[in-house]
Amino acid sequence: MSSAAAADPNKVPPPDSVDGLREVEPQPGSVGSGAPRHQEDIAREGGVLAYQPIESYGVIGDMRTAALVGTTGSIDWLCFPRFDSPSVFAALLDSDKGGRFQVAPTTGHYRSTQRYWPDSNVLVTRFLSRSGVAEVTDYMAVGARPERHRRRLVRQVRGIRGTMTLRVRCAPAFDFARAVHRVEAADGGVVFRSPLLDLALGSDVPLQVEGGAAVADFSLEEGEEASFVLGEPDTNSGGLRLPPGLQHELLTTTINYWQHWLSKCSYRGRWREMVHRSALLLKLLTFDPTGAIVAAPTCALPEEIGGTRNWDYRYTWMRDAAYTLYALLRIGFAEEAARFMTFLEARCRELNPDGSLQILYRVDGRPAPREELLSLAGYRGSRPVRVGNNAVGQLQLDIYGELIDAVYLYNKHGAPISYDLWVPLRGLIDWVCDNWHREDEGIWETRGGRRHWVYSKLMCWLAVDRGLRIAGKRSFPADRDHWLRVRDEIYLEIMACGWSEKHKAFMQSYNSDTLDASSLMMPLVFFVAPNDPKMLGTIDAIMRSPDEGGLVVNNLVYRYNPLASPDGLPGEEGTFNTCTFWLVDALTRAGRVDASRLDEARNMFESMLGYANHLGLYAEETSMLGEALGNFPQAFTHLALISAAVNLDPALDAQPSKAFA
Repeated sequence: MSSAAAADPNKVPPPDSVDGLREVEPQPGSVGSGAPRHQEDIAREGGVLAYQPIESYGVIGDMRTAALVGTTGSIDWLCFPRFDSPSVFAALLDSDKGGRFQVAPTTGHYRSTQRYWPDSNVLVTRFLSRSGVAEVTDYMAVGARPERHRRRLVRQVRGIRGTMTLRVRCAPAFDFARAVHRVEAADGGVVFRSPLLDLALGSDVPLQVEGGAAVADFSLEEGEEASFVLGEPDTNSGGLRLPPGLQHELLTTTINYWQHWLSKCSYRGRWREMVHRSALLLKLLTFDPTGAIVAAPTCALPEEIGGTRNWDYRYTWMRDAAYTLYALLRIGFAEEAARFMTFLEARCRELNPDGSLQILYRVDGRPAPREELLSLAGYRGSRPVRVGNNAVGQLQLDIYGELIDAVYLYNKHGAPISYDLWVPLRGLIDWVCDNWHREDEGIWETRGGRRHWVYSKLMCWLAVDRGLRIAGKRSFPADRDHWLRVRDEIYLEIMACGWSEKHKAFMQSYNSDTLDASSLMMPLVFFVAPNDPKMLGTIDAIMRSPDEGGLVVNNLVYRYNPLASPDGLPGEEGTFNTCTFWLVDALTRAGRVDASRLDEARNMFESMLGYANHLGLYAEETSMLGEALGNFPQAFTHLALISAAVNLDPALDAQPSKAFA
């Protein structure tokens, strides 16, 4: 901004003085554009409105559900009332009929920026144009007094400079655009009524009904405000508008809630901003009534644009248990760890008839549903669009190690577990002892048949080993002699069948010739020492390029090579963000005896931080072009980021400082 413009706060700077301002024509059927996008994303193809890049979204939530807000001011994803409920807005998966809730300038000549209110999950999207500047503050109300606490998504619009004319268009499409609805005018807004649920939209701007949508054009000058509140109808109120005083209270209490919660974080290291954002996301993805944490708030976002690898992640995986407990405990959130432990304990009492565990669960603890295909167009044509997840019917032997390790960590760093919890855990360890030798679908839930996955065997070893440790520490009754024999048997079999003398590395499955990034977990669970020659050989093999049989390209890690190791699905995928942080962790541990490894770890970690989006959020995968792929934002990636940061920091502190050359 020029010094003259800066001297007059009421003067709107000319276009060439607004950094990055460019003209973008509004798209037919939309309220405008202006997000930083590739030209092919701006153009309409085949009559379908272009999609925003996955990384162009922020997320807001109230620990029961979450919404994705694009840099265009459009809420393109919301399931209500829970994470795993049918959608209300799903333009993310079908921009024509999925439904959206957009507030944006009526002109296409603007640009937008987006940021979070400091240390919170309150999102601010700012629009800058020749005539004026305005911003939209989006949040879901939390922390209010009980009598004030209805489920609300609040959009407060404020004029900052000059004058700006905006349009609001709220067009829900209930049940993934399968349910019809009607719109009824009401005092201070409208009510959308569908067979599944009713939602009220309150506004201090007069709304008009167009088809199944509520729309309005309005202008704001500097200091003027407008608000839009979507949520449960309030039958006790005479109208739908929020009084200005209550608007202020809800925003203030929501910001205070997030900032107070984050103040309990014990991490004080080099990457505080990224760790804090990861912690805030994990809290946002927590279903507060049960303590469950969903893998992601979205479904069917593709691992390959135009491909079929599109899954529903709006559930809680047993696999994430140990990583979740570890991350929460390491950065000081003992209360959240205890809540999640309560959720896990309840699942341990609800075993299958054969004594096994479910793989994944709804947020209320019920098993997740099997897959159903929707008629939506899919993100940029990526189909099929699936809800539900057929992994619920798979055999995944690794989940037992992750669960028992979570209990072990909580018993050690959280609070002692009860005997009543030990009883079903002991039964699960006995089940592992009887079933560890079976083939399974593995950690990546492949659909190409069962194998003897090395990671699955590693986690079976971990289940028995941690069971022995808990029993020894707490003097719980256990079949120790049998467990010891099985633990050692698993260990020796992994060394005999999982290690490749030819490749000098642990392989993906028994007697195979392909690598898998899950082998990086071996030193993290103390199966081998981080400086063991076998582990160093595995790290070196993984760090080679795919052309050389490895898994790393430009500091980004593939989880495996689907071309060399078919997984039963067509197409390819991007690099897996969690695995990149796993490699950082493995290098960090090896670096305690080899400083060069520590330098590699830091370089890779800080390079990976550059692949977060503008708000510090990660999807499941990253493409070779740096684009986000897969469901977004993904808890697993942020858990791995926290683990890598808290382990790398003290290792770097212990490293002798280097003098400048």
